[in-house]
Amino acid sequence: MSSVTLAVPQNGFAVAMRDYSELIKARVTTLVVVTAACGFFLGARKGGFSSLSWQMLAAMIGVGLVSGGTAALNEVMERDVDARMQRTARRPLPSRRMSMTHGTAVGLLLTLGGSAYLGLTTNWLTGGLALLTATVYLAIYTPLKQISPVCTTIGAFPGAMPGVLGWTAARGRLDIEALVLFAIVFFWQFPHFFAIAWMYRDDYARGGFAMLAVRDQDGQATARHAVLYSFALLAVSVLPPLFGLATFIYLAGALIAGAALTVASFTFLASRTPARARRLFMASNIYLIVMMALLVLA
Repeated sequence: MSSVTLAVPQNGFAVAMRDYSELIKARVTTLVVVTAACGFFLGARKGGFSSLSWQMLAAMIGVGLVSGGTAALNEVMERDVDARMQRTARRPLPSRRMSMTHGTAVGLLLTLGGSAYLGLTTNWLTGGLALLTATVYLAIYTPLKQISPVCTTIGAFPGAMPGVLGWTAARGRLDIEALVLFAIVFFWQFPHFFAIAWMYRDDYARGGFAMLAVRDQDGQATARHAVLYSFALLAVSVLPPLFGLATFIYLAGALIAGAALTVASFTFLASRTPARARRLFMASNIYLIVMMALLVLA
């Protein structure tokens, strides 16, 4: 009898944790935190001090809180849209496992608390930039997704901020090197997102999103944009050695990784199938991991 009694709260706890994980988009938030950690490491190395510090841990925690809170508020804003799409209909808000009030409270607590935490534990420049990033994402990018394909470009600005936040947490100021990190992640997002958008274009159409892939009947425009931004990414990826962020060993690796991503984009252009889009999506994921590893280790 006791084993049955214990099983219920354990299952309930597991469901609650899964719901919170979905609410804060844990996988995306993890990637944001890792990118911020890379930025902190590079900023600390540039400043000549160790990155292995309580300040780095505080930066990762703060950025994670703001990222998770922003994701939660985004899901609150798009709960009705999510209910119409297969890939998101089972999220806690559209499925009514969690109330809008609860989701909003969690999102506000994490976003505002995380920004304040960053300000108190690192510096107020980082806290302010984190809050500004969340505001642009929620107040401009999120509603724009229902209006115009330019949303992808606008959304790439807050999407490219994690490395900058890590840098400012370490250095306490914005430097040109932080803008180099910003540029790499900014241009990386386009082939990555165009691949996702084509994979789920029917779902996005059901949600009423005004993305390029939804309006692009044969996928040529979507694929051409992926190729164009892959070349732009290849161009900005050579900048870190010029600003003392990496060695020329990094440069060789970056060129190889960039060439591989560009080939994946051209392959998608040649045949705009979901399978080719998924390959581009996977290639973009591998690319970002390789680039962060090269920046830290090379």
